[in-house]
Amino acid sequence: MNDYQAPPHHLQDRVILVTGAGQGIGKTAAQAFAAQGATVILLGRTVAKLEAAYDGIEAAGGPQPIIFPLDLEKANEQELQALAEGIYQQLGRLDGILHNAAQFDNLSPLTIQTMSQFENMMRVNLIAPFALTKACLPLLQRAPDASVIFTSTTAGHNAAAYWGAHGISKSAAEHMVKIWALELENQPNIRINTVIPGAVQSPQRKKSHPGEKHGNMATAESIMPLYLYLVGQDSAGISGQVFEAQPASI
Repeated sequence: MNDYQAPPHHLQDRVILVTGAGQGIGKTAAQAFAAQGATVILLGRTVAKLEAAYDGIEAAGGPQPIIFPLDLEKANEQELQALAEGIYQQLGRLDGILHNAAQFDNLSPLTIQTMSQFENMMRVNLIAPFALTKACLPLLQRAPDASVIFTSTTAGHNAAAYWGAHGISKSAAEHMVKIWALELENQPNIRINTVIPGAVQSPQRKKSHPGEKHGNMATAESIMPLYLYLVGQDSAGISGQVFEAQPASI
């Protein structure tokens, strides 16, 4: 899958929602999906970053994307339901979600982490993606071939010291994906999987590993074949799995 070559326009006419679309992997994925013909809904906190992603897609000749500013740390169930209803009213369909938005503060021992840190991390990395998937599920059920992808971390897959609330929230999200997959077994048109990108040049990687030489790491573009495989029809029937985009590293 990591060397997958997507057929031209294999996402033509599909609608895909990408969270955390203003930077890093989310922005790169949104551009990759649009390049394959998808109409992308760009969700994130910062309007200026979403507008830059929008402009990049338009400049590359992709279908006109849609910007949806939303802070997942503060979003409530009614707002996420309204988002799903707005997608239906404006576009009439939803074929995929890439949950890429993430909250990360810093590496620190559990003994100094606060309840507030835990609450914020769980809300962005676990609770909001759960509620957003639930709100959009009726739309995904109507789609002939729907895919939901969660972006995780190596520290969420295997316990690692000092990753605290972030690692715990990602571990819980990975477990949630497996439960969703089991509960959707009788709906073969929907699949849900997890991707672990590994060490990639991204704003979050710079925040978690400030001493690294980021220029020597893989680019976000280099791991897009896996995302394109999972979001397209060639991965039909594959659900509840965890995929590593490159050799594991913390």
